Parts: sequence; structure tokens; C-alpha cells
Amino acid sequence: MKRTRWLLAAALLLAPATPASPAESGQLDSSPALFSVLAAINIAGYDADLDSPANSPLRAMIRNHLLAKPPACLPELKRFFQEHRQKNAAAELSQYVSFALSTEGPPNFEFRFKEYLLPPDAAPLINLRPLLARFHKEANIDELYRKSQPYFDQVIARYHEPVSKAVLEVNAYLRNPTSGYVGRRFQVYIDLLGAPNQVFSRSYADDYFVVVTPSAEPQVDYVRHAYLHYLLDPMSIRYGEEIRTKRSLEDFALGAPALDESFKNDFVLLTGECVVKAVEARLAPASARPAMIEQALREGFILTPFFAEQLALYEKQEAAMRYFYPEMIQAIDLRKETARLDKVEFLRERVVRRARPAPPPKPAEPPAGAARTLAAAEELYRARQLDKARDMFLQALKETDEKPLHAKAYYGLARIAALRKDPEAAEKLFQRVLELQPDPQTKGWALVYLGRLADAAGERGNALESYRAALAVEGASEGAKEAARLGLQQSFARDK
Repeated sequence: MKRTRWLLAAALLLAPATPASPAESGQLDSSPALFSVLAAINIAGYDADLDSPANSPLRAMIRNHLLAKPPACLPELKRFFQEHRQKNAAAELSQYVSFALSTEGPPNFEFRFKEYLLPPDAAPLINLRPLLARFHKEANIDELYRKSQPYFDQVIARYHEPVSKAVLEVNAYLRNPTSGYVGRRFQVYIDLLGAPNQVFSRSYADDYFVVVTPSAEPQVDYVRHAYLHYLLDPMSIRYGEEIRTKRSLEDFALGAPALDESFKNDFVLLTGECVVKAVEARLAPASARPAMIEQALREGFILTPFFAEQLALYEKQEAAMRYFYPEMIQAIDLRKETARLDKVEFLRERVVRRARPAPPPKPAEPPAGAARTLAAAEELYRARQLDKARDMFLQALKETDEKPLHAKAYYGLARIAALRKDPEAAEKLFQRVLELQPDPQTKGWALVYLGRLADAAGERGNALESYRAALAVEGASEGAKEAARLGLQQSFARDK
């Protein structure tokens, strides 16, 4: 499917001596492969952080659409997902990201490598490929992906300027004449179906991928970190033999409890990470640099202070980093660094690099009475136990006379009616919500749903009126407002 890609123009401002083609330059885009894989697991049991306000509204829309008319292969998808559960939600999502990036995407999801070369976390999912191809066809994912493009384009637009600026900043600092090396690719994918506040980096053959999920702010620092690796890691590999002559220092890294085992087992990898962290410190405001360097050192990135000192010298000369890099390695003084590291008290736990989440809501009192019944009804609704959820929403109506709580109950009943493809009942129930002093979030979403129902009925004028009303609700959730804005741009009506 043809769509606009946002090239990182900043990476191409300087003319290369050996130009890389634009298609191989760093890009911001969505991925059909990721979209298909994440759509599949979202209806197969992947429910991580469903209630987070940082989720894209697209996630709920895709889930609801697929569950309203489930593909025939859904039982098999659920069984596969359960058989490959991981210890936590982040690890669970991570393996499916690796799998998606290892394929050529729809419709057949052929692997890009020989099976024995698949990433370790993707290899156990090898039998997902034919099942995913069936799901993609049965659920008409191509059409869903096409209709989802306005959501992706909005997020890509938010990332474009700051990421371009970060890439230009890195290229300028490293005196890099291109966006990388000929034949290699740096690719940033926006994923709107995963749990929010996640960042994944992958390096497969000549491709370097970064996948970011929804977040309160664009995760530019993490994209820049990955881009530094994309440019600097080939230098670490090229001068690996020289780096290994300094490996007597790795004994200090072995004694750092917070340092990941991968760095303890590979001194070249550890050295490369130290260089990246040193560059990040030098690019930061001067007031922040000492703390960043000290933090990295205490986590076990033992050569970060040394490289930070060397970079201060690098900045005063004219050679590009690819020429200065071997000089830095040669300058490592084992005796001097040993004396420095002898004094370090390493951290017991590492600081996890993670996207900044949305500010947490203020703690609320535990629900009681009708509020507790409504909370239980919502849980049943999310689990798609619709009969039980309906009974609980009706029970809540009997437990209180408070209009805002009645509004929540009717809002639940309206959504159930919509899922059961009873648009007339759903419309009446959503209208009833608006008559009962609903809280801003309930009111905003009720208006959005009324707009979508009007769109589905071919009543575009009424739909636009509802979307505009949702945007005018003071205190409505950002998700509802974003859904309303998209409703104004494009009809929610599905093709018959």
C-alpha cells in the first residue's frame, strides 16, 4: 500500500561523498507487519495497560472491531498466545515486536532470514507465521490498516521535527557526512496497538529498528540513543581487536551488580555503550553532564568518564569521529582507569531506560456501593462477558439515585448494545447518558460514539455535530478529543 513517508531530512542536509539512497535513510513510519501482529495478539489475550490514558484510541477501536466479528482463527490465536506467555507484559510484547521485524510483512509473513538466524526471542514464535497469514486475510487487516492511517499520521507528525533535529544534532557532533553507511538503514516505527510508554531497539543484519508505542511526549531521547548506536557500533566492531587489548578492565564490570549480563560477557559491546553514554552526556547541558556520567559509571559502564574526557578533546580538533575513534581506544590508560575504578561504589540495581509515562492520576478512594458495581461491570465488559456486564450495569441503576452514576450505567449499556450491533438501542442509550449529568469523560465519549453511529447510518451532518460537541466538553479525556478530531477529518463508516 502506498502512503507518505516522513524522511528525516536533517540526516540528508550534508552531501555524502558516497550517497546512500533515500529509501535507505532514516525514516518515520508505521509498519504493516507490526500492525498485523499487534492486532492479532490484542484479541488473543494481550491486555497490558488497557486502562492507561496514554493508549492510542486506535487500540480500543481495533480491538472492538475485531471482537465484534472475530476471525475464524481466533481460538487458535488465543491458544498460541497462552502457550507463549512471558514473565511480564514488556517481555511479552518484546518477543512479538522481534517476530514482526523479522518478517517481510503481509500477506504471507515470510521470514527475512533463514530460520536458524532468527532472533532468540522470535524463534519460539516460528509457528505463528502461517496462523498470522490466515488472521490477516480473515480479518481483512489491509483495510483496517488503511483506515488507521490518520491516527499514525498524527503521531508521526509529532515526531518528525524533534527526531529530525536529534538526527541532525548527532550527525553534526560526530561530523558524519551522511545518515549512516551505504547499504544500512535506520528505521523508526510508530506502533499504536501496544501498551504505552514502551521503546524497543533491534539491530538485524544491516537494519537498525526503533519501535515506539504511545506516550505522553515523543520519546526522542530514546530514538537519539538508538541512532547513536546505529552510527557508532560499526566503529566498535571495526576496532574490536584494539578494544579487546583493554579487556583487563572488564573485571570491574563483572563486579557491577546492576550491569546487564550481556555487557559483562562482551567487552566490545560494553565499550560501545560507554561511548554512546559519553556522547549523550556531552550533548546534554553542561550542568547535567557530571550526574549523567556518574550514573553511567555506577551502573557499570566503566569507561564512560574516560570517553567523556576524550570527547572534550575531540570537540577541539577537526577530524570526524570515525577517524578519532581509534585514537580514543589507543589512549585508554589501564593503570589510570584501574585507579579510577578502584574508588567506585557500584549501584545494586540498574536504572531502567523507559519512556516517560503520562502523569499518574491522583489516588482515589476505593469504590463502594453503586460505584463498586459499576467498576465490576466495566471489568466484565472488558472481558467481553457482555450478559454479566449488562446485569451489573442494570443492578447499579437500582443501587443509587445519583444521576452521574446512572449516566455511567447507561453508558455501559449503550456500548454493549453497540457491540451487539443494535445501533438504534445504542443511540437511545447514549442520548440517555447526556440527559443524566454525566462526568466530562463519560459525556465526551458518549458524544464520540453518537458521532460514529451517525456516520455508520450515513448521517454525516449529525456525526459532525456530535464530534464538535465532544471537542467542546470541558474536561473530556484526550482520547475522546483525539477520536473526535479524527471523526471530523474522516467518516467512521465502515465499508459494507
